[in-house]
Amino acid sequence: MEHTMEVPAHRLAKHAVPAFRWGSAIGHVIMLAIIGIFFAVSIYFSWGQWSRWIVWIAVALMLISGIWSIGFRPFYVHKHFRYGFSDEFLQIKSGAFYETHELIPMTKIQAVSTNQGPILRKFGLYSLTIETMGSSHEIPALPKEVAVDVRNQIALYAKIREVDE
Repeated sequence: MEHTMEVPAHRLAKHAVPAFRWGSAIGHVIMLAIIGIFFAVSIYFSWGQWSRWIVWIAVALMLISGIWSIGFRPFYVHKHFRYGFSDEFLQIKSGAFYETHELIPMTKIQAVSTNQGPILRKFGLYSLTIETMGSSHEIPALPKEVAVDVRNQIALYAKIREVDE
């Protein structure tokens, strides 16, 4: 008896890409500010030429990281992230270069919750966090209606009782 699993078909929201870009851009600006503070302190205390080399190397690495994290990664995450669920399994497929396909049995799911930070709130998106005994899984950037629907459906399949929020 052969049983085949369908490849997950549900995708992230279309406006997840700008949300991912904004989140990454804010993180990079904060890191550049920290590097700037280090540079100012190194000048104030006359730490020497070695500290300036560290600053230039850090800025170069941040530039490379920014090009990847702001320019390319959000597009690849949106294009290659898929999720799906049935009464038996939750499936999460991700990765453009290194593909990961997770099957989480519904019987192992202990909690499912929706989360929304300030950047996701600006775009009207939610992340879904699925907790099992040994791990946590996330489906990022879903519209509110979809996130609530998926959360409730997974909770129903996993037989999780609703807790007042």
